[in-house]
Amino acid sequence: MNRPAVRDFALLVLRLVLGAVFVAHGYQHWFDTGMAQTGRDFATLGVPQPQLSAYLTGTAELIGGAFLAVGLLTTIAASVLALLMLAAFYFVHLDNGFFVDQGGVEYVLVLAAALFIIIVFGTGRASLDGVLTRG
Repeated sequence: MNRPAVRDFALLVLRLVLGAVFVAHGYQHWFDTGMAQTGRDFATLGVPQPQLSAYLTGTAELIGGAFLAVGLLTTIAASVLALLMLAAFYFVHLDNGFFVDQGGVEYVLVLAAALFIIIVFGTGRASLDGVLTRG
């Protein structure tokens, strides 16, 4: 078994899945729900500066997710998204228990843990970061 190749493939799969999840959420905030409604939803949840937070969240998810998927500036994108998950954990989910069906922390913890793996282990060779650093 070629361990570096397996590691690179595992990181690629993780980045693609996380990237798709974050792009979908960012797209939803920007284009499905809309920023005005997202801001109102954030206000209801007690998020500080809800309108600004909506724009920052939607943008970070959309662009950060795309960067994760292609593996560009991956550590920075994963770090920004991990901070976003910590904010969601604290401001939105903490008082709702553990399980996601009750609005709990379960989902954001999984996303934060997956982002942590990328921050620690990097992007792998199957990425734009990998191609640019081999150059």
